[in-house]
Amino acid sequence: MRKIVRIDDVGQTFEAKNGSLEALRDVTLDIEEGECIGLVGPAGSGKSALLGLIAGLARPTSGVILCRDRVVAGPGPDRALVFQNHALLPWLTCFDNVYLAVERVFGSREGKARLKQRAHDALAQVGLTHAEIRFPHEISAGMKQRVGLARALSMQPRMLLLDDPFAALDGLTRANLQDELMRIRAATGTTMVIATHDADEAVLLSDRVVMLRRGPGASVHAVLELNRAHPRDRFALEQDMQCAAVRTRIVAFLESGGLRHAA
Repeated sequence: MRKIVRIDDVGQTFEAKNGSLEALRDVTLDIEEGECIGLVGPAGSGKSALLGLIAGLARPTSGVILCRDRVVAGPGPDRALVFQNHALLPWLTCFDNVYLAVERVFGSREGKARLKQRAHDALAQVGLTHAEIRFPHEISAGMKQRVGLARALSMQPRMLLLDDPFAALDGLTRANLQDELMRIRAATGTTMVIATHDADEAVLLSDRVVMLRRGPGASVHAVLELNRAHPRDRFALEQDMQCAAVRTRIVAFLESGGLRHAA
């Protein structure tokens, strides 16, 4: 498989009132086209910071990130980020929230009819055709996350970056959206990187799980392989010894607080 992203010895330091804060240190990771990487670690382990660097929202203090052999110098439509907070504009309908992204990416080369169709298709892809004219305050939290996912998918990105997008949802809604994500990945082949605190979610969705140690100076603790076909059946995984072993290791790591001496 072709490498789509190369993260080479990356560090990230932020300036704060009380001095510098080192978020990431010496992070090295390759991401292959079409795979799903799970980023797992406690709060303060740099998951969001690393996603932001891949998305181009910030530049690393040290090291380099390459996307398709080019230095990531800023955001681009090939990398779409889905936040834990859906970040919808409350004065726009679900359709208009998606259309805004479509227009920004494709507006210079496509007509309005085609742009509208792209927005309709993206909402249909996440099962929200019936909610196109509703405003964010008129829909549930799970539906808002679906709109955020539709907005990202409407840009037809090569990579989908998800920052713990289902953390605030109830268990049933979370499971439904996990299934939706697996279906979308199977249909599109989109490369995905998802940050999560949930061991079961990481095992269900990921080809590899990257465990990040707690900061300051968060770094890669271990990378765990999950050689199982997609899409996966969550009930079958419960009987899978390899998946159970990976889950146990993730849980132990998270319960340790992501300390450097964790197993």
